[in-house]
Amino acid sequence: MRPRSLPAALGIAALSLSPGLLQAQEAAPAEAAPAPAAEGEPVKLAPVSVTASADASQEGLSPAFSGGQVAQGGRAGILGTRDHLETPFSITSYTNELIQDRQARSVGDVLQNDPTVRTARGFGNFQESYFIRGFILGSDDVAYNGLYSLLPRQYIATELFERVEVLRGASAFLNGANPGGGGLGGAINLLPKRAPNEPLTRLTVGYGAGDTGNMAMDVARRFGSEQQGGVRVNAAYRDGGTAVDDEGAKLGLVSVGADWRGSNFRISGDLGWQDNQLEETRTNVSLVGVTRVPDAPKGSSNFAQPWTYSDERDLFGTLRGEYDFTPDLTAWAAYGMRRSEEANSLANLDVTNADTGAGTTSRFDNTREDSVDTGELGLRGKLVTGSIGHEWVISASWFDLEKDTAYEWDFFNTQATNLYNPVYSPLPAFSGGGFKGGTLSNPSRTGRTRLSSVAIGDTLSMLDKRLLLTAGARHQQLRAENFNNDTGARSSDYDDSRVSPLAGIVYRLTPQLSLYANYVEGLTQGETAPIPPPPTPPNPPAVPLDNAGESLKPYVSKQSEVGVKFESDRIGVGLALFSTTRPRSLVINNTFTSSGEDQHQGAELTVYGTVTRNLRLLGGLTWLDTEQRKTGDATEGNQVIGVPELQASLGAEWDVTAVRGLAVDGRVLYTGSRYADNANALEAPSWTRLDLGSRYLTELGGRLFTFRARVDNVLDKDYWASVGGYSNAGYLVAGGPRSLVLSVSTDF
Repeated sequence: MRPRSLPAALGIAALSLSPGLLQAQEAAPAEAAPAPAAEGEPVKLAPVSVTASADASQEGLSPAFSGGQVAQGGRAGILGTRDHLETPFSITSYTNELIQDRQARSVGDVLQNDPTVRTARGFGNFQESYFIRGFILGSDDVAYNGLYSLLPRQYIATELFERVEVLRGASAFLNGANPGGGGLGGAINLLPKRAPNEPLTRLTVGYGAGDTGNMAMDVARRFGSEQQGGVRVNAAYRDGGTAVDDEGAKLGLVSVGADWRGSNFRISGDLGWQDNQLEETRTNVSLVGVTRVPDAPKGSSNFAQPWTYSDERDLFGTLRGEYDFTPDLTAWAAYGMRRSEEANSLANLDVTNADTGAGTTSRFDNTREDSVDTGELGLRGKLVTGSIGHEWVISASWFDLEKDTAYEWDFFNTQATNLYNPVYSPLPAFSGGGFKGGTLSNPSRTGRTRLSSVAIGDTLSMLDKRLLLTAGARHQQLRAENFNNDTGARSSDYDDSRVSPLAGIVYRLTPQLSLYANYVEGLTQGETAPIPPPPTPPNPPAVPLDNAGESLKPYVSKQSEVGVKFESDRIGVGLALFSTTRPRSLVINNTFTSSGEDQHQGAELTVYGTVTRNLRLLGGLTWLDTEQRKTGDATEGNQVIGVPELQASLGAEWDVTAVRGLAVDGRVLYTGSRYADNANALEAPSWTRLDLGSRYLTELGGRLFTFRARVDNVLDKDYWASVGGYSNAGYLVAGGPRSLVLSVSTDF
């Protein structure tokens, strides 16, 4: 294992920092002036407002809602930033204040606060994936300021973004088709950091389970006669272990964000670099030939092989500008790029005996290089025809990904081990009898994905803006080419298109209450009929499908949704009822075809804001009914892999009135049982987890300090955190043990 050098160098056992600084003692709005302290009472510090400046968008950053944990609105794709009560969609935007106060380190950590999302893991790697309304969204389909696949593909550190926006439901019209084939249940957009209106110089240091140390700097300045220009620099370094035995994680990153705000012109740009390294990280668990799901292992035990690792390095950047021809006519353009390198040596565990935990591993090495270029152009305007107002938009987008990959999988050369009593093997040499493609040290081009689209939409406002009607359509062209690892010859060529419509309606019953409904579609590339691998003696050759290598038409998911939203000055509540269908594929008469569908229907309840001056709530619950339909086999009517019927997240934060500057929080997460196979014979049990945290704000030597402590999984429960994370795959991911994180931050 790597040396635990950083914690020793820091020499601290507690300390991390808070960015949104204070919303402190009272749960009153941050703008409220502090009451004068009586003689002899501790001085109550005035809240420090760190307001992010407008990005290169006319709308700017949506203000925080009461309590500071979520914003008053969010980005609805090409429609721009909209207030919650004025959009026919369910959107939540989590603020940087919440990110800091919960000491979240990744997008998945932030989304543990969302009752409609559950974090999973990619297939055969450590990539974060997200179940939204029961559909999978991979982390490489996450958008950055509206553009897909720009941030690191497997792990996105929180120092790289200001907010996490979750748009629930299909969004082909709003955002375009996802390059990775996800997005049927929702979209995630991350907003970049910008220089706030006041100078910022913040240092954060921390220490956590596994002797992990971290340090981060956040520096921002505005300049110009009217502070038109701004620069913000973030740098972070983490090194050490985790709460799981012998796991190692090391991360370094630097990002620079700059913006310029003129009277009718705005431009912003970002450039970032991240290096994420994992050692002996606990792998996914696959079930082979078992009749039940094995009990989850002890949370701190590690069944990963000691020689396994995963390294990822990313360089990425964006540039976005807007120009106002008139107050009611604005054009915009955006460009983004990412260049990435990955290298892994893995040994996923196949459990073959659910009672004893006995199983095997085999070595799988792979390398990958990505080159992403993407952009969009658009024109947005307002006009009035009679008594009807219009907010119209026209947009064009393009996306280009080239990937170079190589792999070697020694599938038949297995090593015996055990889920509960791991057997650690030395690094096995490749036997030459497995599967291989390309050269690991020099991966070759194996795929190219090109997407292009044109969209037009209009939001009509009537009855003094109480009635809002939105309609639009996007024509999307999808093209994907695959190439042979060794010869470079094109093995498949996918080229198809589809028009995706949108219809939405919002009716403001009162200024605080809205009813809404929408019909919207999702779009992904159709699957490709698998080509059997070459035979490996003594195994006989597989019988190829009649249409092996042929790709199916684009998959279209169809969603209908109705909902109600309520927001007072302090509390917000949302209720959504939805139904979404997704096509399935299967083999009929030795032909791979699109037949049957998955239907996801359910209800989502969300709550956020301040209940009293000292108490803030965030959370809700989701009920999901999933069904495999028209499958033509025994799976007819079964539930979909990995999706629980009920899941809930509820967090509460309380300002301790007896101790000025002290706040405590608690969060309960619940996930119902899930099936790990289409036959619904393997069921992973439900789990409940309790997390607790606290922060203390004080002044030392004339400088403001924020101390934080957090314990996740307080009761040290053993559980299967997720099932699946890739279509029709039922692998398991073990939940983490009790873990402690301590930190402190100060502004200079």
